[in-house]
Amino acid sequence: MLAVSYSTLRNHLKDYCDKVCDDNETVIITRKDEKNVVIFSLEAYNNMMENLFIMSNQKNYERLLESRRQIERGETFEKF
Repeated sequence: MLAVSYSTLRNHLKDYCDKVCDDNETVIITRKDEKNVVIFSLEAYNNMMENLFIMSNQKNYERLLESRRQIERGETFEKF
C-alpha cells in the first residue's frame, strides 16, 4: 500500500495508475483536510463488491461455508 500526496499523484498520475493496475497496488491519496482517498483497480473493486454481495445474504454465505467444509473433508464428486 502506497501513500502519496495529492500533488505527487497529480504529477505522476500515469505511473500510479500503472502501479495500481499492473502490480495490484493500493494508493492512498493524503490530503490536507484529512479526507483521504483510496485508489485501487477495477478488478479489485469488482472483487470487493462481489464479496460484499455474498456476505450480505446470510443464507448464501452459509451455503458457501458449508461447500468449503465439504471440500476440506474431501466430500466432492465429478459431474458427468
